[in-house]
Amino acid sequence: MPEDYTISAVVLSRNSQNKISACLTSLVGFADEIILVDGESKDATIAIAQKFGAKVYSHKFLGAFSLERNFGIEKATSVWVLQLDSDEVVSEDFKNKCNTTLPHTSHAAFKFLRKNSFLGHPFTYGGWYHYSQHLLKKGLAHYEGRVHERMVVKGTVGEIAADILHFPFDSITEFVDRQNRYTELQAQDILDTESPLDIKKIKYNLTWKPLKLFKKMYLNKKGYKEGVYGLIFSILFSYVHFLKWVKVWEKLYNQPKAD
Repeated sequence: MPEDYTISAVVLSRNSQNKISACLTSLVGFADEIILVDGESKDATIAIAQKFGAKVYSHKFLGAFSLERNFGIEKATSVWVLQLDSDEVVSEDFKNKCNTTLPHTSHAAFKFLRKNSFLGHPFTYGGWYHYSQHLLKKGLAHYEGRVHERMVVKGTVGEIAADILHFPFDSITEFVDRQNRYTELQAQDILDTESPLDIKKIKYNLTWKPLKLFKKMYLNKKGYKEGVYGLIFSILFSYVHFLKWVKVWEKLYNQPKAD
């Protein structure tokens, strides 16, 4: 770590004992401090993080990931803040490019490449190898939003053409369980922010939109080049959109009637 800049790594976790070690190992010797914002884990996540010298803060999830990230920013003491999930690993290329870029930049934030893996298979096609904006200068950016939170920046945003490796799902069951939780939050977000919501719009998002998403990922963005992994993920991605909107429909039109 060059002496002319400092960086805090903020890691969000919840019951992450199987993945947190790889994440934290990749930060040793790179981050000046590691901050774990933990959603009341019941497993060994906190104990593992403490062995790495992480500053652990238990923070009950309040329905928006932006709150978790902003809480971590508040606790950070470095000039720069790198936001990570517990299933992400920082590559050596990313570290090297930060060391050459951050000491001399005028940007307030950076986006970097996120290399996603599905069931252990790294994706290059299908739209799942993309830029992610989670590196910021403290005091010049914050987050808004429930699930797919976005960074609001006071200043310009640069690019670091290096990978953060992401290993979100080890099984189909894990994928389905997580998306069931996320779509609940997303459905509520739609109800809170989108108006009017008539049945025509809901039907479109239950029928044609999932088909369009499959075509976009599998054909337009060449997900077929990932073989059976690309086919399965494109179907599941479309299913997630359907699930989100069927929950919107349920909340609007299929609530139990009072006696």
